[in-house]
Amino acid sequence: MRSAFRLLPLCFAAALSVVAAPVFAQGPASTGLGQAWPNASDVSASSAYHVFVFERLGTRYVQVNDLQGNVRGAFAYGGKEIMGLPIGLDATRVATPSERSAMRPTGTRTVVYRDDTITITVVTTPGGIMYLQAVPSDCKNPAECSSTFQ
Repeated sequence: MRSAFRLLPLCFAAALSVVAAPVFAQGPASTGLGQAWPNASDVSASSAYHVFVFERLGTRYVQVNDLQGNVRGAFAYGGKEIMGLPIGLDATRVATPSERSAMRPTGTRTVVYRDDTITITVVTTPGGIMYLQAVPSDCKNPAECSSTFQ
């Protein structure tokens, strides 16, 4: 009987590792959206920004932070639809093909994220105001893909 009790912790540990293994699988984070310093890899294409990617149920969320960790804005996409999310200091200054903007900011353009589906650009005006734009990555000219920020 005593030998069975000695094996019990080993059996419990083995069962726990089988159940917990999928939780620790690699890939984009699924939590932390909206946080200044989420528990996710920084995938920014620019050293002037922090960009974090989250995924849940086939939808990807891309969050753009400035160097101080302030959330500037975020986008969600799945399939062909790209939409701006209502989070971040610049949430009212985002543009996507389906969320067209009459704003035409001039300033420094910085590509902060690009994958097979979307390209995200931050436009910073001389006064320091930031605008975020997301277009399909296969778009050769953003003016042709949407009327946003052109």
